[in-house]
Amino acid sequence: MARKGQFEKLMEPGRIGSVSTRNRIIKTASGYGLADPDGTMGEAPRAIYERMAAGGAGLIIFEFTTVEFPRGARRPSGTDSRMHDDRLIPSFSELTKAVHKHGCPIFLQIQHSGPWYAPDEPRELVVDRVSSSALTESQLRHRYEVVPENPVLPRELSLADVEELIDKFGQAAVRAQKAGFDGIEINGSHHHLINTFFSRVWNMRHDEYGCDSLENRSRFMCNIIREVKKRCGQDYPVSSLFNAVELGIENATTLEDGKGFAKLVEKAGADAVHVRMAGYGEFGINLLHAEKLLQPELPEHLRVKELDWSRKGRGFSLPLAAVKEGVSVPVFLAGRMDAELGEEVLKEGKLDFIGMTRRLLADPEYPKKIAEGRLDEVAPCSGCLYCWDVRTFDRPIRCRINASLGREVEFATKPAQAKKKVLVVGGGPAGMEAARVAALRGHEVLLYDKSHQLGGLMPLAALIKEHESESILDIIGYFKTQLRNLGVSIRVGHEVTGKVVGQIKPDVIVVAPGGAPASLTLPGMDNPKVVDGSKMHAKLKSALRFLGPKSLEHLTKLWMPVGKRVVIMGGAVQGCQLAEFLAKRGKEVAIVDEADKLGEGLFGEDAGRLFPWLEKKGVTMLAGVKYEKVTDEGLVLTTREGQKRTLAADSIMTALPLVPNVALFKAFENMAKEVYQAGDCKQPGFMHDAISDGSYVGRLF
Repeated sequence: MARKGQFEKLMEPGRIGSVSTRNRIIKTASGYGLADPDGTMGEAPRAIYERMAAGGAGLIIFEFTTVEFPRGARRPSGTDSRMHDDRLIPSFSELTKAVHKHGCPIFLQIQHSGPWYAPDEPRELVVDRVSSSALTESQLRHRYEVVPENPVLPRELSLADVEELIDKFGQAAVRAQKAGFDGIEINGSHHHLINTFFSRVWNMRHDEYGCDSLENRSRFMCNIIREVKKRCGQDYPVSSLFNAVELGIENATTLEDGKGFAKLVEKAGADAVHVRMAGYGEFGINLLHAEKLLQPELPEHLRVKELDWSRKGRGFSLPLAAVKEGVSVPVFLAGRMDAELGEEVLKEGKLDFIGMTRRLLADPEYPKKIAEGRLDEVAPCSGCLYCWDVRTFDRPIRCRINASLGREVEFATKPAQAKKKVLVVGGGPAGMEAARVAALRGHEVLLYDKSHQLGGLMPLAALIKEHESESILDIIGYFKTQLRNLGVSIRVGHEVTGKVVGQIKPDVIVVAPGGAPASLTLPGMDNPKVVDGSKMHAKLKSALRFLGPKSLEHLTKLWMPVGKRVVIMGGAVQGCQLAEFLAKRGKEVAIVDEADKLGEGLFGEDAGRLFPWLEKKGVTMLAGVKYEKVTDEGLVLTTREGQKRTLAADSIMTALPLVPNVALFKAFENMAKEVYQAGDCKQPGFMHDAISDGSYVGRLF
């Protein structure tokens, strides 16, 4: 429980150039995919930014916006933001007005993607890619983790091209100023165009913009800063964003380079320095989401001095704060920063502002809540990166815990027209969110769950995933606090029957008991060595009632009710995560599935890390098999190639996706005026699906 005034330094007013901020929290830029196809900003992006401004952020930096279109866009066919034309000024002006209503300044981040484009973009739309130096296909593949077949190769910019692009950055800044933005952030990070000049990984030229000195490498950024200042006025704030470090490749930018760049951009007129890092090869496309490197476990060779893993991912990029040593302008960075850590580093003088993105996506009122001492009411960012996953596939931004993100208009919480008595059956994520939203709208809500704790399968997920960087327990704690504060009557350990419904006499029933376990019909499934997944869930939930996920997780490292050799039947995300859990406990594991491939439900980056790790741990992985029977020796199957094989096992565990569970809904569908289904019982999915559906259902009555 936070106390009011606990974050005195974080809540202290700040200043970047001529712009004052009410606190030291900066909402750093990230793409949301909400622009209209013609590039204008409509109701959806206005709503998301206005909500963050109302939530108390000190400064908002609007998402990365290209200065040239289509050449400068990462997705020429998509919904990336752009400021390449005067016709866009009016819609951006409406957006800045919405933010300013709440006393919050907003900067526009401008950039040019250069050689970088989304691999799934239609080739005919990806025209004339440019870089500091021309690259061959092999060089391009060496630099980017994902490159399409027959890629568009970047050409080298001529000096005339460079001057033309500096002009385009200047034009975009003028448009931003006319649209009401309070300042500009110039994005020279990641593997965008400006970084191809900063970085010797890309820059192989030997002219005034070449790789032979820090001054030459930074000249493109510095000249853009000077151009913006010349056109917009010396008092118009400019923040310079660049990679202070690159990891995983030869000729990469070092922290000493980063310190030198900071001094040079300040000299050119930058009013603030924003630093991040980029990675290649095993360090991934970038290190904006470096906590993913912790999963399933961090390899020793990735424990480098430029990354701080002492807090399980929180503040992993803090070593970059060293660039502050040589500059007098404010310095900030992001990277799993939170209020507690932010307060600490501000007091120590390591940074001047604290950058946050995903914490404000999860809870736009995060700054306001911590200022008021309501830290226990914060909707937690669990580090799941669902927001990143959907944007990777060019879908509009979404969040696991904040179902209204990107749908602020559609999911606006409006008071109920008439107060109703609402019975929610099931205390999993869908049920808890439906109860929370219904109570927030003014209904009288009762929440029943037959188990002895809230969360549904979430405590089990916390046990299996066990990643400190993705705390599911924090989500359960958040819901409990919200439901308590909203006056929801909670009854755990109580099964809802027709008699109970008759006693309550609800106006509305929300049925959210979760999905039903899938079953396998196979000879020998009654063998004692078969561990049914649903029965194991029941046993673990019973144990969790007394021990809690963390204690039970420690206990499982000492003893588990399965043998040394374990075969997992089911290779979707559930089976893969179970295999990781067992392998970490020294079990000899095999995963098998009749599906064509393993990992259904795993995001590509997760699968790219998990499967090599499982292979290294000696886990057998077989897809496309046909289950034959269970014997005393183990599981008999036929492989994809038609070979009959017996996988020796001491225990055979089922880890199958859930199936719809309609029995309870049918039992209750005529017992109230309104009856709704929510979550896995209707359509099994993931936690974000359940919370989203619960939030939707909670707004229907």
